[in-house]
Amino acid sequence: MTKTILRALAGETLPTPPIWMMRQAGRYLPEYRATRAQAGDFLSLCYNPELAAEVTLQPIRRYGFDAAILFADILLLPQALGLDLWFVTGEGPRLSTIQTDADLAALNPVDAIHDTLNPVYETVKILSRELPSETTLIGFAGAPWTVATYMIAGRGTKDQGPAHALKAENRKLFEGILDVLTQGTIEYLTKQVEAGAEVVKLFDSWAGSLEGDDFRKYALEPARIITQEMKARFPGLPVIAFPRQAGEGYIGFHAATGADCVAVDDSVTPEWAAQHVQVSGCVQGNLASSHMVTGGDALVRETQRVVKAFLKGPHIFNLGHGITPDADPENVQLMIDTVRSTVTA
Repeated sequence: MTKTILRALAGETLPTPPIWMMRQAGRYLPEYRATRAQAGDFLSLCYNPELAAEVTLQPIRRYGFDAAILFADILLLPQALGLDLWFVTGEGPRLSTIQTDADLAALNPVDAIHDTLNPVYETVKILSRELPSETTLIGFAGAPWTVATYMIAGRGTKDQGPAHALKAENRKLFEGILDVLTQGTIEYLTKQVEAGAEVVKLFDSWAGSLEGDDFRKYALEPARIITQEMKARFPGLPVIAFPRQAGEGYIGFHAATGADCVAVDDSVTPEWAAQHVQVSGCVQGNLASSHMVTGGDALVRETQRVVKAFLKGPHIFNLGHGITPDADPENVQLMIDTVRSTVTA
């Protein structure tokens, strides 16, 4: 095994951590903006295999990241299940909603999602052919809780209030939505792996708004079911879980779910994560994405701090959140150069 990401995911401690960046294919890059303009709009870009592959490859060409992550969106799955999906410029996604048992019953069967998602699998096939031999290809999906919050509210919300309200008022319907998403996610990720994805990642962006028993039931348990089933279907497949802003919930997440790597956001310090999370396996993270905007000595200093905090165990260097559109591409290069030149001996 020579790919550095796969070595870290297998539990190896490397002298220099492999590196990639969430949202590395995105609006901070002029070449991305040009390709998106060519596609016409965001969803057209997601469903155009040649152009989606092109934007996935752009940051690899520019920076030589150790991994590429499939360019897609977590809301393609609910669209494939039959919800209407559109994007409002400057405001983000909008979905038709699930409010009743009848709405849930009207969803497409899980085995019908591929009719919509086939272009995504075609993108994976192109990438598995065109990526450099040393670059790992990561497939992904949104975790059920996070995707459900959009399906229930019809949009992103600051506190995921509508999903919490449905959970309180109609637990059976709420859990029914999560069950459909759990099964749909397994089938979606399965097709990505069959098309060439070498690693899969679960993004639970709103895991932090679940507390106590709800966190165990609706963040941890779906991640466990998905991870176990993917590993049963593809023995040896590495899984990265990202229960963002989980705080204390990061502790034990490896063991409870079977994930090979737990990604941590920058609301926890790298020293804390090394002490409490990395003891259980590979950790991914966790430089604050704001440094990609501000740059300078603080970027160098904090990048070195993250590398050094995690140097005693398996680590994949990443941001604690996706890179933002106002980031300076030069700062990304500075971060990479700093990671690869930090002396850890």
